[in-house]
Amino acid sequence: MRVLLVEDDEPVAESLRRGLLRYGFEVAWVSTGAAALSHADPYEVVLLDLGLPDTDGLDVCKALRERGDVPIIVISARSDETDRVVGLELGADDYVSKPFGVREVIARIRAVMRRIQPRTSAAEAGPDRYGARLTIDRKAARVRLDGDEVSLAPKEYDLLAFLTEEPGALMSREQIMEAVWDANWFGPTKTLDVHVAALRRKLAGAITIEAVRGVGFRLEIAGGDKGDGGSGTS
Repeated sequence: MRVLLVEDDEPVAESLRRGLLRYGFEVAWVSTGAAALSHADPYEVVLLDLGLPDTDGLDVCKALRERGDVPIIVISARSDETDRVVGLELGADDYVSKPFGVREVIARIRAVMRRIQPRTSAAEAGPDRYGARLTIDRKAARVRLDGDEVSLAPKEYDLLAFLTEEPGALMSREQIMEAVWDANWFGPTKTLDVHVAALRRKLAGAITIEAVRGVGFRLEIAGGDKGDGGSGTS
């Protein structure tokens, strides 16, 4: 996914850019409102700081929205409720206050993209399906195997939800620990192996979780069906 990052604070921008790149995003970074409005390359979502050096970010938000319906997520140190309301009224899809973590920004991006996905029929609304046996209802945080609900511990569910965002993708231990536990996790990563083992046991036959030595894990859907990546049945 291609992201246009509009942020004048270089350390913040570089940290966010590196984090997004680790998760497979393509990032184009500009530091002014004028550069954002003149950016010619295509992008699928905008991360927009309000405190820009040449113009108010709210004006940039309004101009971008007038041009089209690309999702806009405002990222700002302004915590005043008025700025939040004005930003949303001008067309922003979400608002993240500084300081924030990369994981939160990625979660917001994915949530916004899920909301704007077209629904071709009412029947498509519902849990995400992965292969013939597994469904995940992210709204209710429930997992079903062959129609029966599977009891998962909170972190087991979080781990499964994260790995099924991109079935088949190799996720490093660092990525998983940051996304599922915390960016500042200092405990042993052995806890990850324990949770992976639990998912393998509880969802045997529906998924496989391959360990790649020295790197991380890769989740595959049984039968090679990666699901439709969205709501509904396949």
